Amino acid sequence: MSDATRPPSIRGTAAMPTAGYVAAATASRLMARLPGLIPGGASRWERTNHRGETVTLLEGPAAVGGLVAGLASGRLISGPQGDSVLPALIAATGSGMAGGLDDLLGATNTKGLRGHLKALLRGDVTTGSLKIAAIGASGLAAAVVVANDRVATKTGWLQMSLDGAFIAGSANLMNLFDLRPGRALKVAMLAAGVSSLTTRQVALEAAAVSGTAASLLPDDLAERAMLGDTGANALGAVLAVGAVRRWSPRGRRVALGAVTAATLASERVSFTKVIADTPGLRHLDQWGRRPTPTTATPATTPSGAGDL
Repeated sequence: MSDATRPPSIRGTAAMPTAGYVAAATASRLMARLPGLIPGGASRWERTNHRGETVTLLEGPAAVGGLVAGLASGRLISGPQGDSVLPALIAATGSGMAGGLDDLLGATNTKGLRGHLKALLRGDVTTGSLKIAAIGASGLAAAVVVANDRVATKTGWLQMSLDGAFIAGSANLMNLFDLRPGRALKVAMLAAGVSSLTTRQVALEAAAVSGTAASLLPDDLAERAMLGDTGANALGAVLAVGAVRRWSPRGRRVALGAVTAATLASERVSFTKVIADTPGLRHLDQWGRRPTPTTATPATTPSGAGDL
């Protein structure tokens, strides 16, 4: 039986959120107490948030660590059935490392898809454009592994390319939500919850995302840390792998269209304004967050957040 059709172990699925929670929490505490472990030093990961306060992007590497641990735990406990987490591991590490490159070395004066494309037309290769290429490559690799797991049906290269684009686009779209405290993590947890209601196989990836996000949410809401490209890209990519594994080709193409439309819309429409103008979304978005003083200066995009 292929990984794409094999029912996952209940124990493996249950272990994933626990392992993700513990690993993400442990990584966060270790980096706070042992700054020598941090690539480039702690100051390289500091950014200014929407309040003008300094926060750390080290939540991102902790998120990748939580995802990897959560997925790996399912592999170890489930035995052969755990092989099905390989595409998600590829997506998490590939997109996370690509995001880390941009978090560490990216210039803040070039933002968005349009900005990076304009830079390329000028012959200027930005870290953002390199990140797009790297996330695209890891997304395609994950899609190929999922396709190879299927025995009953064959997936052509066109569909695999579309699946890879969906994984990469989802990684970037999650990053576009990382503009306010807790927002991207709430989106990830909601998406994971919806995935868990579809098929048990999708729940494997969703379980790892849920545990990791739950561990990181308190510090994110308290505005001590944020996901950055590293964490947001990894969360979005892993969720998309779960969808690619179980959704029909038509459903995946529709999802790719929706992700593409949302990404293009973000060039002209502020997600923050849309959320603020929609009562239900506004209340959910503000839940658990520090209140905004009435005398606060106009909100700006956090440095290092929501960029391609």
